[in-house]
Amino acid sequence: MIGVLMVCAFPLASSAQSGAKPPANGQYVPRLGDIMNAAQMRHMKLWFAGQTRNWELANYELRLLKASLVEAASLYGDLPVDNVTTMVKPLEAVGDAVAAGDSRRFARTFGELTAGCNACHQLIKHGFIVMRVPEASPFSNQVFTPRGKP
Repeated sequence: MIGVLMVCAFPLASSAQSGAKPPANGQYVPRLGDIMNAAQMRHMKLWFAGQTRNWELANYELRLLKASLVEAASLYGDLPVDNVTTMVKPLEAVGDAVAAGDSRRFARTFGELTAGCNACHQLIKHGFIVMRVPEASPFSNQVFTPRGKP
């Protein structure tokens, strides 16, 4: 779980990522910004899945969001652990709300998750990166309402 926490410090590595050397084996390493863009997309999709009570999709997006964060932490191991502990509880709380199928708790904990992202950005002096609860879906090609629901 500490790996998930490490990702909040991603802006600290941003200056180093342009000069990042590829692994000796020539394996592709995605840029940290690309990983975090994927995490932002998962954040949005998680919200819309929860709003439509598509708990299966919400759980899927939550798993992918966590996977993006773990990937960033594992590929960018120089991220400071002390600045990222703000994310553990919000991620767990959202997961609990999704597992319970509790819309009100989901909305509240998703707000706490979003605040956790912003708190982490503040801690690492990157407060100019501000997340918020999505207002409109940019995913017009995806249906978020679960099958069988109007």
